[in-house]
Order: sequence, then structure tokens, then C-alpha cells
Amino acid sequence: MSTPAPTETKAAPPPVETIKVKVDGREISVPKTTPDPITGKPTPTTMIQACALSKVDVPHYCYHPKLPVVGNCRMCLVEFGTPALGPDRKPVMNPDGTPKIAKSPRPAIACATPVSPGMEIYTNTHGVKQMREGVLEFLLINHPLDCPICDQAGECKLQEYSVDYGQATSRFVETKVHKPKHVDLGPRIVLDDERCILCTRCIRFSRDIAQDDALGIVNRGSYNTLSAYPGKAFDNNYTLNTVDICPVGALTSKDFRFQMRVWFLKETKSVCTSCSTGCNIVVGSREEKVFRYEPRENDAVNSSWMCDAGRLNYKWIGSENRLTEVRIGKTSTTWAAALNEISDKLAKVKNGSVAIVASARQTNEELFLLAKLAKKFNAITDSVPRPQAADKLLVSNDRNPNSNGATLTGIAPATMGTNLPHIAQGIRNGSIKTLIVFGEDVTKHGIGTDLLSKLDTLIVSEILPNTTTELAHYTLPGCAHIEKRGSFTNGKGRVQKFMKGVEPRGDARPEWEFLHELVYNVTGQNGFASIEGLFNQMAKEIPAFNGLTWAGLGDTGASITI
Repeated sequence: MSTPAPTETKAAPPPVETIKVKVDGREISVPKTTPDPITGKPTPTTMIQACALSKVDVPHYCYHPKLPVVGNCRMCLVEFGTPALGPDRKPVMNPDGTPKIAKSPRPAIACATPVSPGMEIYTNTHGVKQMREGVLEFLLINHPLDCPICDQAGECKLQEYSVDYGQATSRFVETKVHKPKHVDLGPRIVLDDERCILCTRCIRFSRDIAQDDALGIVNRGSYNTLSAYPGKAFDNNYTLNTVDICPVGALTSKDFRFQMRVWFLKETKSVCTSCSTGCNIVVGSREEKVFRYEPRENDAVNSSWMCDAGRLNYKWIGSENRLTEVRIGKTSTTWAAALNEISDKLAKVKNGSVAIVASARQTNEELFLLAKLAKKFNAITDSVPRPQAADKLLVSNDRNPNSNGATLTGIAPATMGTNLPHIAQGIRNGSIKTLIVFGEDVTKHGIGTDLLSKLDTLIVSEILPNTTTELAHYTLPGCAHIEKRGSFTNGKGRVQKFMKGVEPRGDARPEWEFLHELVYNVTGQNGFASIEGLFNQMAKEIPAFNGLTWAGLGDTGASITI
């Protein structure tokens, strides 16, 4: 009898050292240090971070929690005090026994001033309000209030703070400095220079996050302008993040500029499908049309950023070429008729004569259901690998969003793609008579039209037409991920769910829905007619997902061991 291996006991993490401060009279405990957004090293917690922990909003422009602090906009000025010390360097106490606070004669910028024990921060005094009004009046000297025509309206901090702290009239009588408009900064970015308030967020992002020191400030005083390096376009794969973090309407996306007022957009929490990183995104849509992707903060995956290629990878969803009809051969039919006929066909196939090529761009739930079909027919299965070059930030070398899901559910072998030649050979020698293809054009992956024409039955589910769908005996129109719910497992084992934002076109249906019906018809297995029930059932049956629940994934997902 073997002796059980001793259980490794991990040392408990050291307790977080905290200090007590007061924000607008309310005492809270805050960490003494906070990780630096770039290096990760502990740095003293600042006033603005303490205020955020206390749920007190401090207006700011240049500060961004994921960027280095520069403290140049001055909008976050606050008043503060610290415990008074006597000549003996001991705290001076009030008659009631509380420490006496010595209020600083000068304000401080909350973004760059560290907190200290016993500090009191005042964010809503008359003096603070006057300072904010003064800073805003200064920023608006040359900035046009273009709100009715500015495409940033609804997402502009200058607009919001103008309502809170702006003056109804202007005291400025000199001639305004008119800076350039519609500056073509790069292939995806337009700069309206006269709106720029020189917060330098875009410069710091490009230099410190994207590692492309492409932007800078040129000229002096009121003639300061943002500029790309002379003779060079602002063109890296992360330029559109500068649009997200621009607090005014200076930097805008050529793709989204003037397309839609943001308050008309419905926002849906989703996941990018352009590679296995699985960046968390918000999909903006209106009237069943997708208008934009924006990054959604998740420090376990993508921080606050996403690449331009992933952000713009949505236009195919609205393609006029979408498959919208269920077909038997070239004839349109109903889902019930097609699924019944497919089920009858599959009931008569010989064990081992079926092959399945699923896509690693499908959800965990769909791959789980396809694996059930594969088990029923003892089918050989595989998916298509998509290796490409990675970058140093977010783009993965695996362009499939769910390769881990394909492997964990058993649809793909450990080395994805190794079974594709065996499937081709099986069709060639006649041992494989039925091929089920989901989300792939297999003619581009070693199973040519000559082989497909030899099959007794070719069942294809796709979103857009291709050579494989042209030869299909049964065509089942599927959905883009924003047209359904489901989950992916990213390259690091993060299981993340996404929500439905728009309705599918025509007769297209989420693949998991009709796969569930097909599995029920063929195997008799039921009990997971909702996406929640299906995920929870999968978590019980697939060891890697044990312990997960659909509800437990939350908005940012959960990590598994892969």
C-alpha cells in the first residue's frame, strides 16, 4: 500500500499593512502601498486612491490608474491636514482626546500626494470648489465647447466637469488660439488639436504601455500641441486605446467617428475572439447592428487595453453574405425538418464512419455537445490550429479564442490539427462516410473538394458561405458570438462567459441550441436546455471545469488548471 504524498502547505501571504485616514470626515483604512501600474513595485498609496477606496469621486484629467502619474492638469486639487506635533514631537491632542489636525495652508494634487497616518482629506470644501472652477476656467480659455457637434459628447470629462464647475460666462477677452482640426495622426486616429488639454495620457500610454514612443508635445505656452514624431504616422496595434483614455474629444477613432451618439448604444459585456488572450470587451450596438468594441477592465486578462486588430474585427458580423437559411442540399427548409432528417441519417451510420471537424472559435458548450456526438459514433475529431506571431503585450500566438476549450472537451487532440490528415485519409479510403463540420472551411485545411464529394453525408454549420458550405448536404446557419451566450477558455486557462448583444439574422440559431436538440435526438441525453444548465452540466462532466458554475464565472471569469 502506497503512502499518500504529504500535502504541500503554502505559506499564508503577509498581511497588508494599512493606515487610517479620513476622507471628508469618514475614517477608512487604506493599504500603505499600492502596486505601481507599470512596474508592479509597491509605491505609497496616494490621496486619489484613498478617495477612490472611500467611494469619493475626485475630478481629474491627467490621472489614470493604469498610467504613470504626472500631475499636470491640477483638477484633483484637494485640501488636507495632518496630526499636529508639539515641540517634543508628540501628537497634540484636542480636549476630547482626539488628535489635533494641522491643516495645510496649501492644497495638494491628490494624484501624486501620498497619504500618511492620521491624514484628513477634504474634497468638498468651498476652497476646493473654487480651485476646480479656476482650473476649469483656465482649461476652457482656448478649448471650444463643441458639445453639440463633438463626437465625444456623452463620454467627455470636460463636458461633465463644465456642468459641475464651469462658469456661465467667460471673462476671457483676448483672441483665442485656434489650433489645427482634423489632423490625420495615423491610419486609425484623428486629432482635433484645439480640444486637447495636454493631459498627456496618450503620450504615456504609447511610451509606457505600447512601448512606442511616438507622441509628444511641441511648441510652447498656449501654442502647445500634441504631435506624432515628425514624418512618422502614429501607427501601432494599440493606437485606439488612446481614444478610450482621452478625457476630451481630441483623439477620435476614424472607424467610429460620427457613426452614432454613444447614449444610443446598448452595451453588452463580451469577450474578444481574435486570439486566445480573450480580452474583455464591451460591445456597443443599436438596432441589431454592432458599432464598436471597447476594452473592459480585467486585471487577470487585459488590464484596461485591447489591440486595434481585435477592436476592429466586428464588421463581418453585419455582412450581407451571412448564411440565413437552413438548407437540405440547395433547398431551404425548416430547422425541424433538417434536424429530423440529420438525426435519421446519423441513426443509420456505421460505428467509426463519422468524423467531426469543430472550430476552436466555438464555445466550450458547443464543443462539449459535439464531443457527445463524437462519443456516440466513435468519431475521429479535430480542430484547426491558427498559429501566428505574438507581440509583447496582448496579442497571443494562437489566433483561436478557445483552443483550450477544444482540447479540454476532447474534440481536439493535444497537438491540434494532427487528426486532420487522418480524416482526409479516411474519406479517401472510404472508411469515413459522414463528416460534420462546424465553423471551418476544411477545403483550406487538407480536406479538398474532391474528398468532400466522396462523402455520403456532409453536415455543415457556418456563419459565412465558403467552399465547404457549397458542397454541404445540410447547411445549418450559426451565430457570431455577440448573437448568443456562451464561454471560452483562454490561453492561460481563464474561463470567461459572454452575453448576447444582437439578434441573429434570418433563421440562424446559436449552435448550442440546435446541437442540444441533435444530441437529444441521437443519444437521448437531455437536461441542459438553457446555457446555464448546459455549462453547469459540462462542469460536472469535464474534470478541468469541475467546481465552476455559470453564475460563479461573474463578469471577469475564473481560472482553471490546464
